[in-house]
Amino acid sequence: MEVKSLAIPGVRLFKPRRFGDDRGFFVEQYNARVANEVGLIDHFVQDNLSLSRDVGTVRGLHYQSPPMAQAKLVTVLTGAIIDVVVDVRLGSPHYGQHLAVPLDADEGWQIYVPVGFLHGFVTRAADTRVLYKVNAGYSPECDGAVLWNDAQLQINWGVSASSAILSEKDASASTFEAFESPFHYKG
Repeated sequence: MEVKSLAIPGVRLFKPRRFGDDRGFFVEQYNARVANEVGLIDHFVQDNLSLSRDVGTVRGLHYQSPPMAQAKLVTVLTGAIIDVVVDVRLGSPHYGQHLAVPLDADEGWQIYVPVGFLHGFVTRAADTRVLYKVNAGYSPECDGAVLWNDAQLQINWGVSASSAILSEKDASASTFEAFESPFHYKG
């Protein structure tokens, strides 16, 4: 498995080894033993799958607050996305900073999003399927969102506000300024 560290510590890219021939390929999408060997020690308890039919579909920026805060391992099964994470750990030297990482099914990279980050993505291909493993189950009481295109965050999503396809929840999410982070940086 290949591993790449990114500009915000804790957020990493993983690429499972693919075995290909003229029929296609085979890959162990997730293997707990291999994941532990490369430092991915979360115990994932749930798999979530989203299908976004149209290019420009935005999902995010989402979080779950403690005690149901979630770390995620995000994989694109079909299509392509720009995956976005924002550090919202109070006291972090990277607080409010984001990463926007292109991911697609052809390359097979996965992104690990630790607890304490907002997460979202925008689709760059039709019929994009995204699988994310999470280490805590969904809790409506802990669910929250920050406005995807909040000016303070300065995220280049590659899609305009007028053409983005949003859920009602994402369109009416809190501003970053009004967001009260429940997460703390542990150093």
